[in-house]
Amino acid sequence: MSKTLLSRIKPLHPPKPTPSPFRVPLHLKNIIYEVIQILKTHPQWPDSLETRFCDEETLPSEIAHHVFDQIHDVELGIKFFDWVSKREPQHFPLNGLAYSSFLKLLARFKLFSEMDSALENMKMEEIKPTHEALSFLIRVYADYNFVDKALQLFYSVVKIYNSVPNLLACNSLLHSLVKFKKVEIACKVFDEMVVRDCCFDNYSVSILVKGYCNIGKVEEGKKLIEDMWGKNCVPDVVFYNTLIDGYSTKGDVERTNELFEKLKMKGFLPTLKTYGAMINGFCKKGDFNAIKKLLKEMKQMGVAVSTQIYNTIIDAWYRHGFDVKVTDTIKQMIESGCEPDIVTYNILISGLCKDGKVLEAGELLGQAKKKGLIPNKISYTPLIQGYCKVGEYLLALDLLTEMSERGHTPDLVTFGALVHGLVVRGEVDAALTIRHRMIERGVLPDAGIYNVLMNGLCKKGKFSAAKVLLAEMLDQNVPPDAFVYATLVDGFIRNGDLHEAKKLFETMIEKGMDPGAVGFNVMIKGFCKFRKMKEALLCINRMIEAHSTPDEFTYSTILDGYVKQHDMGGALRMFGQMMKRKCKPNVVTYTSLINGFCRSGDFSNAERAFKEMPSCGLEPNVVTYTILIGSFCKEGKLAKAVFYFELMLSNKCTPNDVTFHHVVNGFTNCPSAILDNQSLEQKSLFLESFYMMISDGYARRAAVYNSILLCLCQNGMTRIALQVKDKMISTGFLPDPISFAAFLHCICIEGKSKEWRNIISDDLNEEELKTALKYSLLLNQNLPYRTPSEASHILQTLIKHCSYEDLKQVSVK
Repeated sequence: MSKTLLSRIKPLHPPKPTPSPFRVPLHLKNIIYEVIQILKTHPQWPDSLETRFCDEETLPSEIAHHVFDQIHDVELGIKFFDWVSKREPQHFPLNGLAYSSFLKLLARFKLFSEMDSALENMKMEEIKPTHEALSFLIRVYADYNFVDKALQLFYSVVKIYNSVPNLLACNSLLHSLVKFKKVEIACKVFDEMVVRDCCFDNYSVSILVKGYCNIGKVEEGKKLIEDMWGKNCVPDVVFYNTLIDGYSTKGDVERTNELFEKLKMKGFLPTLKTYGAMINGFCKKGDFNAIKKLLKEMKQMGVAVSTQIYNTIIDAWYRHGFDVKVTDTIKQMIESGCEPDIVTYNILISGLCKDGKVLEAGELLGQAKKKGLIPNKISYTPLIQGYCKVGEYLLALDLLTEMSERGHTPDLVTFGALVHGLVVRGEVDAALTIRHRMIERGVLPDAGIYNVLMNGLCKKGKFSAAKVLLAEMLDQNVPPDAFVYATLVDGFIRNGDLHEAKKLFETMIEKGMDPGAVGFNVMIKGFCKFRKMKEALLCINRMIEAHSTPDEFTYSTILDGYVKQHDMGGALRMFGQMMKRKCKPNVVTYTSLINGFCRSGDFSNAERAFKEMPSCGLEPNVVTYTILIGSFCKEGKLAKAVFYFELMLSNKCTPNDVTFHHVVNGFTNCPSAILDNQSLEQKSLFLESFYMMISDGYARRAAVYNSILLCLCQNGMTRIALQVKDKMISTGFLPDPISFAAFLHCICIEGKSKEWRNIISDDLNEEELKTALKYSLLLNQNLPYRTPSEASHILQTLIKHCSYEDLKQVSVK
């Protein structure tokens, strides 16, 4: 609950000003007035005051508290205090009343160090401040976030006067304690208020209820209301709002609804805050139907939707994966009487950047500026990062400059976004320049930024520069964390320098740093790469001793190391150890096992491992399929290779260049005797089309490329098919009737049958069209769900047109 909401509750018993114990006589009023005028107007006021009081029976110390109460210039008040203190230090010192008035004067002008000094002097001289003065000081200290000082004075009042400060002071202290999440201390203060003077009201209870809700103890807040009911506390709509907000924050929509209905049953009208809290809860849950009903109810009740509520809803749309129409959203807000603020634009800009629509986000920032809204750090940061992701780092740098010119000092988050974006794009030198600019502006890079920079340098092979950055970190007193060391260790391993990697790894441990699973895994990967399996196993033991649990990456790395050394026994032992420790294998684990079995010619176990993967909830990836396809092609088992190729496509796993290379070379280089014996138990478009093309006189290489194209189009992989076509052309194969048929099918499957002439050229003669139709009909028979494509109909129409044109030419002759 905001301070604005809390401030709506007024105390039941507002404190009355403490009446003066006696009326100020007229002659004293005149003296007080004269003293203030002398202080204000006489340059030599000390001499003037001495002259004024030389024959006066009334001493300055006797009227000092009145002067402090009535003077409106704190500097003059301090000068008068010093003058009186020095003039009558022993016989007529300032009393508690004068000191208290002086303290209130200092507090009114927020001179906290002077207040502290005055309190310390009073303590040394054993002068007691008034209850009123201490209460006023507590309010000022609490309101300006000096919560510890306010709390200290609270207990001073309890000790000196055996009562609590006045209600305003107590409520200010409670509010400040809750603000800084010191709810337990606030509860003790509240207990003192109740027990000693029954000094509390609705506002006091509301503050404490809000405190409980802030730390998730909504039930305790509810119980407090029940306990205080009738004891200076009459629950109203604000209490309900606080509890509804508490349950909404916790995500307890059921309790929120119960309270909402109870509120209305008690005769209270829901306020904007009530609806805002309810909508916030439903936004977290993603229940947009409930939000729609609440918005409708608000309209019926005449409660206008605020910009803040709209912002909450828009943010929830993005968080729950909705496609937000930016223009329509802004238009809808304005039509409903809500003017989008900078928070609205920030949410939309961030959402667009996450969706990759960075240029649109940039235009939106421009719109916000035209409307007179002032962008802040949150406006710029996602845009800077987004521009870097799409390679527009110059635009990102321009935004960084604009941000600085507008008075927003870029922080670590903003600089970090730019550095990360530049490194991802490979612009490491530009990222290093940003690091220099950070240091110039007094923003020191943290371990995360150094880690990103070192990672970029390592990928570029600039290991000496990465080590210089490590030294700079140490000079700047930025302690490198385990991730920084792991990045450098991995970089040296990739560069083939195991010795330097080991040195860094040992340095990290000597410095008392825990490498964690990431650090140990990097080092194990290095040992496996350099065929040092014993050291890799010792590293696992060290890992366990350091209380880091080996994970699937650890075991998969060592298993793969054994496979590359042709030690399937070691690989299987590691797999068994992995299962024994109940560490679930991942795709990499099974892929390494399959690779090992294939290398040793044990294809039955390779296929058995492949079939196990779905039962473990794993989907084979392109590497898994490619290993099987390549191995079967190498062994001349082309039918098996085709089976896994077609399975790969049907499972929507995109082949890579290595996959295509295996298939093309397998069928091109296979001896004829072996090629003639390839068959599958089940139907195969690839084999059927391949043998049909060989029978039709096509060269093997052209036949295999066309078979690949037909299979890709069968599975709707148009983009990959186009890439294969380009590869065909680059190797000297021109498009032919079969590739024309394949691409015509792709276009029709994508629903663009009416646009096919704008996408592919039609320069085939009648015979070529008939060939295309032959393979189109074959493709039709193998399409999923047996749904015929419009491609065959288009080809038949083209053939008829060609026949008609031929007849026309004959009749003319």
